[in-house]
Amino acid sequence: MPRPREFDENRVLLAVRDEFWDKGYAATSMDDLLRVSGLGKGSLYGAFGDKRSLFLRVLRDYDDANLLALRERLASAGRGIDVVREFVLGLTGDPSGAVARRGCLLANSNAELAASTPDVAAEARRSYDAIATVLTAALERARSEGDLAPDVDPSETARAALVAQLGLITLGRTGMDVGALTAVARSTLARLLPAPVQ
Repeated sequence: MPRPREFDENRVLLAVRDEFWDKGYAATSMDDLLRVSGLGKGSLYGAFGDKRSLFLRVLRDYDDANLLALRERLASAGRGIDVVREFVLGLTGDPSGAVARRGCLLANSNAELAASTPDVAAEARRSYDAIATVLTAALERARSEGDLAPDVDPSETARAALVAQLGLITLGRTGMDVGALTAVARSTLARLLPAPVQ
């Protein structure tokens, strides 16, 4: 009979996730992961496998948590258009710029690894497709609520909003001033989400 784990798995996964997020995959060593997890090598490998397996696990957990939050936001939103605006403006809410400089674990990982690691590229496609589906639903709702011009294609616009958000993440990682980043985001949204002609 296997022994029960004597550590908080969720705490370990969050600590490991943050290490990968802050340093990137290649720059994070097994020693780093042992240090932040507080586990010995045997325990870490026994519970989660090698570095690659652990990384893929935390990336998938991160993506699933973000997707759940986006779905819940759509379910609770007063208006569908607000969900898309908040999605694009998400990195600009921290005036210090720390959130923008840190970026998004998925976007950072995709930029670093997608060309060399098919599992990461596949996870990015899965996650981005799921996000686009939620944004499409938000935009269909926005159109029915009279907040979006009737000739706007919700599916195409959802993907354009995703592209805009990824571009803003890239600019934010460069240290771009949050005020300038916010202005770019608002200008992009004005073009992506035209209101119906009165």
